[in-house]
This record gives sequence, structure tokens and C-alpha cells, in this order.
Amino acid sequence: MIRWVIVIFLALILISWFTPLLQRLGFGKLPGDFRFKLFGREFFIPLTTTLLLSMAAAGIARFV
Repeated sequence: MIRWVIVIFLALILISWFTPLLQRLGFGKLPGDFRFKLFGREFFIPLTTTLLLSMAAAGIARFV
């Protein structure tokens, strides 16, 4: 159980580091990525970006 918590924590750190780079490459602005304001806060739900990055990671893992 603790391994999964550590893996999720590290994944969130890596995602937060690479978010500006991915936004410069066009990720996060794809159709299916939702950005909306509610109660003065901005929320972002990157559905399409998540699917593309997951498929890329699965493809890389398959060849490695």
C-alpha cells in the first residue's frame, strides 16, 4: 500500500514539473481538455492530454 502512495506522489511531482513544457508543446489545449472557472478558481481537466500521454507511455513500455 505504501508503495502505491509513493508512486502516485512521485508521478504528481513529475507531472507538475513537466506541465509548463507540455503546455508549450500544445498539450492541455486539445479538444477534450476542459478549463473552467467556478467560485473564482480555475479548474482544469485534461482528458484528451491524459489519453495521449497514457498511450505514448504504454507504447514506450511495450518496446522497452
